[in-house]
This record gives sequence, C-alpha cells and structure tokens, in this order.
Amino acid sequence: MNFFRGVIGGQAAGPQPSGAETIQKLCDRVASSTLLEDRRDAVRALKSLSKKYRMEVGTQAMDHLINILQTDRSDSEILGYALDTLYNIICNDEEEEQDESEDAVTPLPVSGKHKNVSVPDENAQKQADDLGALFTDKFIQDPEHVTLLLTLLEEFDFHVRWPGVKLLTALLKNQGVQLQGVILVSPMGVSRLMDLLADSREVIRNDGLLLLQQLTKGNAAIQKIVAFENAFERLLDIITEEGSSDGGIVVEDCLLLLLNLLKNNSSNQNFFKEGSYIQRMKPWFEVGDDNSGWSAQKVTNLHLMLQLVRVMVSPVNSPGATASCQKSMYQCGLLQQLCTILMATGVPADILTETINTVSEVIRGSQVNQDYFASVNAPSNPPRPAIVVLLMSMVNERQPFVLRCAVLYCFQCFLYKNQKGQGEIVATLLPSTIDANSISAGQLLCGGLFSADSLSNWCAAVALAHALQDNLTQKEQLLRVQLATSLGKPPVSLLQQCTNILSQGDKIIRRGSKVQTRVGLLMLLCTWISNCPIAVTHFLHNQENVPFLTAQISENLGEDERLVQGLCALLLGICIYYNDNSLENYTKEKLKQLIEKRIGKENFVEKLGFITKHELYSRAAQKPQPVFPSPEQMLFDHEFTKLVKELEGVITKAVHKSSEEEKKEEEVKKTLEQHDNIVTQYKELIREQDSQIQELKEQVASMTSQNEQKQATITQQLSQIQQHKDQYNILKLKLGKENQSQSNSQGDVSQVNGLQTEELTQLREEVEELRKQHTLLQTQLDDKDALINTLRSEAAQTAEGSAGGSENTELLKELEALRSQVQSQSTEINQLQTEREELLRRAEAGSSDVVHSSDGSLDSAKMAELESRLAAQMTETERLKEETKSLSGSRADLEQQLASATSTVAILQTEKAKLQTEVQESKKEQDDLLMLLADQDQKIHSLKQKLKDLGETVEDEDDLDAREQTDDDEEEEEEEEDED
Repeated sequence: MNFFRGVIGGQAAGPQPSGAETIQKLCDRVASSTLLEDRRDAVRALKSLSKKYRMEVGTQAMDHLINILQTDRSDSEILGYALDTLYNIICNDEEEEQDESEDAVTPLPVSGKHKNVSVPDENAQKQADDLGALFTDKFIQDPEHVTLLLTLLEEFDFHVRWPGVKLLTALLKNQGVQLQGVILVSPMGVSRLMDLLADSREVIRNDGLLLLQQLTKGNAAIQKIVAFENAFERLLDIITEEGSSDGGIVVEDCLLLLLNLLKNNSSNQNFFKEGSYIQRMKPWFEVGDDNSGWSAQKVTNLHLMLQLVRVMVSPVNSPGATASCQKSMYQCGLLQQLCTILMATGVPADILTETINTVSEVIRGSQVNQDYFASVNAPSNPPRPAIVVLLMSMVNERQPFVLRCAVLYCFQCFLYKNQKGQGEIVATLLPSTIDANSISAGQLLCGGLFSADSLSNWCAAVALAHALQDNLTQKEQLLRVQLATSLGKPPVSLLQQCTNILSQGDKIIRRGSKVQTRVGLLMLLCTWISNCPIAVTHFLHNQENVPFLTAQISENLGEDERLVQGLCALLLGICIYYNDNSLENYTKEKLKQLIEKRIGKENFVEKLGFITKHELYSRAAQKPQPVFPSPEQMLFDHEFTKLVKELEGVITKAVHKSSEEEKKEEEVKKTLEQHDNIVTQYKELIREQDSQIQELKEQVASMTSQNEQKQATITQQLSQIQQHKDQYNILKLKLGKENQSQSNSQGDVSQVNGLQTEELTQLREEVEELRKQHTLLQTQLDDKDALINTLRSEAAQTAEGSAGGSENTELLKELEALRSQVQSQSTEINQLQTEREELLRRAEAGSSDVVHSSDGSLDSAKMAELESRLAAQMTETERLKEETKSLSGSRADLEQQLASATSTVAILQTEKAKLQTEVQESKKEQDDLLMLLADQDQKIHSLKQKLKDLGETVEDEDDLDAREQTDDDEEEEEEEEDED
C-alpha cells in the first residue's frame, strides 16, 4: 500500500518515498538532530502525519516522542507537538462523543453536547479501537511514562497542559483500570489532577472534569482520594457559578463527576452528608411559576440533579445512612422543594417522572417524611391530597407508562413500614369513612382494580397489597369493605368481588395483557390471606373458590397460563398452611386430600415452582422500583417475590405431610411445648431471682453509700463541735480575765471612796471638838473681860482713894499677864477658826468628790470605760451561755443520730450477711437448674434430631415462645370468662 499517496495529492515524476519511509526519516531526524529547531520541525511533521498514518507513527515514533518529553522540557512548543502526536495515535476519535453514564439510574435525555459521529463500518471502528488499546498498552508498560505525563501537567503553559490533559483522558478511556492503578501509586498523582479544577482557563478546567470522570469510574480508592481533596466544594462552586440547572454542559460534567464519586461509595456519601453539602442542593430545585420552554440542557441538568439526590437515599445503601440523609433532606427543606416541583404545572414529563421517583426514595421508610408527604395538597380547587392526585394518574390509561410506574413506586414507598399510612388508606374504603362528595384513595384503587384496563388492574392490586403488607389489623379491616355491584342486588365483599373477577377470566373484555389482571388479583389475594387465619376462613367460606383453584391448577394450559397456575397453587397452599380448621369441610387434612385426588402432590409442587422459574420473577426481585420495558412485562412486585420465597418451602412441606406424620409432629410439638414450658418457667424463675438479687445488691449498695454519707456527716459535725468547744474555752478565758480586771478596778474605786468617808467623819469630829473648845474659850474670855472691867473700876477707885501702892503694882502685872494670855488665846481662836473653815471646805469638797471623782476627769473616763466593758462582757457572757446551750443540744442530737446510724449499720451488715447467704443458695439452685436445663436441652435436641430424621420441620424457640404467649393469652381470657 502506498501511504505516501495519502500525503501527496498526485504522482510526481521519479520514485517517491512511501509514508512509512517518510515517517522513518522524520524519526531519525528527531533522534539524531542536535538543533532544537530541527527536532521541533520533525515533531511538527509527525503530528501532521499522525492521524492519517496512525499505525506507522505509533510503531516507529512513540519511543522518540517519549524521549522528547524527557529531554526537551525547556521548550514548551516541542512538548506540545509531541503530546498532540501521542494523543492522535492513542485516541480513537471519540472525544466529541459523550457516552451515556454507566451509573445513571435511568436513561438521560439527549443534550446539546452529544453529536452524531458517523463511522465507516464496524470493522473500521474495531480496528481503530484495537490500535488505541495497543498503543496505550505500549505507553503504560513503563509506569514512569505516566509519572512523566503527570509531571508535565504541572506546567502552566497552555500548549503543554491542555494536550497533556487530553492525552491522559484518552489513555484512561482505553485502559482505565491499569492506568488507575499507576496513578493511584504515583506520589501526589491525584492531587495534581485535582489542581486542574482551579485553572482559570475554562478549556483546561472543563477537560479536567472529563479527565476526572474517566479517572473515578469504578475505583473506590481514587473516588475517596478525590473526595477528600475538596472535590465536593469545588464542584458545587462551579455548578453555582455556571447557573445551577440553567447552566450549560459544564454543569452536566460536574454532576456526572459527582455521581461517580457518590454512587455505591458509602464513605463519600457520609462525607457529603457530614459536610452539609445536602443543604447546598436545595437551590437547584427552585423553579419559577413559568415552567414553559425548558431547554434540553436544563432538562438534562435537572435530571442528573435528581439522580444525585436518589443516590444519597437509594434503597441499596445502608439503612442508617439512608435514614440520616432523609432526615437532613427534610430538615433543610429539600423534600418540600421536590414536592413543589411535583405539584407544579408545565414541568416536562420526564422531569416529573424522575421527581416522583426521587420523592419516593426520600420518603421510603422515614415516618417523618411520610407524614409530611401525606399532608401535601395539590394546588387545585378544592385542594386534594397529593396522594390522590398521583393515584388518579396511575389508574388513568392515557398517562405515559413510565409515569404510572413512578406513581406506583411512590405509593409503595409511602406505605413502606408505615402502618399509620396503611390504616389511613384502608380507612378510606370502610363504610363509616366514605365521603360521597370527594374522591378518596380507596375509591381510586377500587376503580382501578375493576376497570377495563389490565395495567390499571395490576397497579391497583399491587398498591392495595402494599396497604396490607405485614399488617394483620388492616387485613382484617379490609374484610369489612362492601361493594355495590348493581341496583337491586345486595352488596358483596371486596374479597368476594376479587374472586368473582378472577373466576370470570377471559370472559371480561380488557385492554392489555390477558394474564396481567389475574396475576395482580392473585398477588393481592395471596398477600391478603397470608398470616391471617380469619381471611383464610372468609376465602374458604365461598364454596366456589377451592374448586376454581383446583381446576386451574390441574389443567394443562399454555406457557402464558403457567404463571397463573403457579399463583393459584400458592394461594391454595396458603389456605392450607394458615388454616385454623374452623371450617369442617375445608380443614388442612381435607384440603390436602383434595390436592392429592384432584391434582397430585408432585404436580402441585411442580406448578408452584413455575413462579420462581419465570424470567420476570428474578428481575422484579432485584430492586424495589418497578422498572419494566413494556406494560406486558409488568407481572411481579418486589415485595411479593419476598413473600413467595418465604412461603414456597413451608407450603411444599405442609402438602407432603401425611396425617400420621402430622399427628406425630403434633405430639412432638406438644412434648416440645411442655419442655419449653418447663424451660421457660425455670428461665422466668432464674430471671426473677436475678432481678431480686440485683435489687438487693442495689439496696445494699445504696445503704452502704448512705451509711458512708452519715459517717462523714457525723465526723464533720464532731469536728464542728470540737471547734465550738475550743472557741467557747477561748471566750471563757477572755471573759475571766476581763471580769478580774473589772473587779480590780471596782475595788480600787471602792477603796478610795472608803478612805474619803473615814477622813470626813474624822474631820467632822475634830470640827465638833474645836467648836466645843471655842465655846469654852469664849466663856473664859467673857469671864476675863468681866474681871478686867471689875479690876478697872477698882483701879479707878484706888486712884481716887490712894489706897496702897504695892497692891496696885501686882494688879497691873496680873492685868498684863491676863492681856497677853487673852491675846494668845485670841490668836489660837483665830487659828482654830481658820482650821475649822478649812475642814468645812474640805468636807464639802470630799462629799462632791464621792459623786464625781477625787481625781477629776481621768477617773470619770476610766469609770465610764470600765462600766461599758463590763456591760459588753456581761452581754457576751449571756450570748456564749446561749450558744453553749444550743451546741450542747446539737451534740446530743448528733450523738443520738450516731447511735441510730450505728444500729442501722449493724442491721445492714446482718442483712448483707443474710443476702450473701441467699445469693450462695441461689447460685446453688441456678447450678442445679442449669444441670436440669442441660438435660432438657439434650432431650429436646434428640427429639428434634428424630424429627429431622423423619423429614419434619422443627420450629425454633422464638416461634414456640410466640405460640406459648398466644396460648397464655387464650387461657387468661378463658379464666376471665369463667370468673364472669
């Protein structure tokens, strides 16, 4: 083949080199040229030939190009040419095609990004794919090449970084698993790729998103690394910057990458929830009132956003993680926003369908979310509940098939583990709650159940079966529902009407599949009467039901009817297994005899096995969501497949058992029940003793703690008493000293006062004595004066008569002596008077000194201070006496409490000794009981082994406990009736 002809347009004169030769020369030039410009030109030429001569360039030039990447790192231009050349030989020309996401929950609508790429034929495409895989394997044989490429991505130059991103993306598309392993062990490999999201050039950032999409496919380890490199924050920021749901293709790429990171990755899902990123999803679903003219890109974006919500609450996730995400979505208002879209007008059909599916999984199994959904009303006049509006769409055959499936799934999720919701749905069918002026959910279900559209029949039957799922109360309540068939005829029960329609079969003209209606009704009846003996009795009470079932099972019908035969066998088997033998004509034994005579046990079991062998059974058992390619394939419900799996084995064993085996089994069961009763009694006794021992231990511990607290209280109070005693003694000593000093002061004062009183008395006596002397001396003076006067008169007479001389001289001497004596006496009298006045003054001063003080103001101040201190000491003494009295009383109380606590401790110690003795006795009794239990268990085990050898099914202890509880309740009711 002349490859050169593709390069040169025409044939020139002389021999021309072929394409392979030209490429060989260029490779030699790249390898041998010393000038950078020559090597650059040669690489540029190889780039131009790489698309047309892909095989030749790849085989001859790849090693030289890789060498250029290693040696010419300084020249960005030659690096760019080399990377572009490698990309051309490795890429399969699919870079413009957007494959549908493998992780998508439902097919995505076509967006503006997708283009139709024409391929010549399958062989050419296969050959191109093989070349891409071949060259990719050659490139990644040496992990250093991948490391080199990751290093080049750190170059900021556009001509290097962008071709490097495209080359790595192409490598991942061709050999993703191998390349993921190399990148995973490369140091900082994932971190370098995450830096592409921060590039300011949108082309590189957008191609970086595509690269990360390929990198994160199917590799949980890389997904975790990318998530912990702050990928969620960056991607959500890009989505917000690009306009959320109104954004372009970049938003779609971000959402696809988020789906890769979160789907089936519980670690990333938990990180997404804990990082409060669920709250940032709420603004995505804020749609306006005008919903007309949605672009294809917006539909695609919103579709992916809804899928992202579903990934967080998918039923395949762990129940705890799903419940936590459901709670967060309700608290942040995301569920409310989804319900707003659900009830909005103008929303495209595929978005509405996906929104219904999303709401379904957000409320599935969450009581709070289910209650909120039940309260949502459609914006109609009058307002109707959203459930009613959705059911109207489900039973309307003009609605799209996928929309009806989504509504059924929503209704199933609303009733999943929601006994309150189940009761509300069944209540709308009961006579006491029917409102003729409004449409209820029950009326819509009944209307769909008996309509002429087989798909509506099936959907309504499955929806009603979910209202009865694992709810014995509602199964019994639904037996009360009566239906008016026509005027003038009595009403019939819903159960009877279902069996009537089932027996009519193909007589009723219906649109759609012939067997779909009967399959739906049979699934409803099986769910209804399973584990409900009352419903089984009602079903068998109709004499036509059993003959119809046996006739259906025994006939040899076509392939399509085999499923109906299997379901009829299941229904009849349920009637046997849950039969309480209340109807004499249809006891367990008689039904088994009927099967053996009319059908045959082996044939019956074979027909029963048709259910699980059906191809659509395994598809429905995979996931709860009803997803079917066409309405005709809509035959099985997910919850019903669980019921079939549970009942198939037990029904087969129940049919094969003979009457003798049943009798033996009953005897063994009775024996086991007796043994179980004994074991249960001993268990109860042991539990009671354990509880009593535990209570006594708690009492001992409580009393011990109380005793310790009281001991601590007593110790504390004793220390307080000792402190008060010390304080009392100190105060007593201080008071004694002060009283002593006060008494001394008072003694001094009284001594001074005593001395003053004695002096005063003595002075008064001296004054009286002086007065007496003064009176005596005055009398003597008067006598002397009289004598002097007499002598003077005599002297005058003597002078006149000259009566002698000597006598007159003597008289004069005597007169002079008397005068001097009088003079001295007068002096003495004056002196005594002076002393007398002084004594009187002193006496008056002494009397005043007794009242005030003899020492003036100093003595008065000292007396006042002493009196005040005395009063204070007396007051303090009285207070201390009172405090001492109260402390004595407290001490007496504490001593009494100490005595009481001591007696209590003695009692507790005695009780503790008794309890320890009882515990030892109880342990001995428990050991004896355990020995007895071991013997009983050995006997039970041998009996069970005998039963298993006989081929019987032995129920476990939980079932027997439940049955024993039922028997106990019945015995208590009988005892109450006997007492009445």
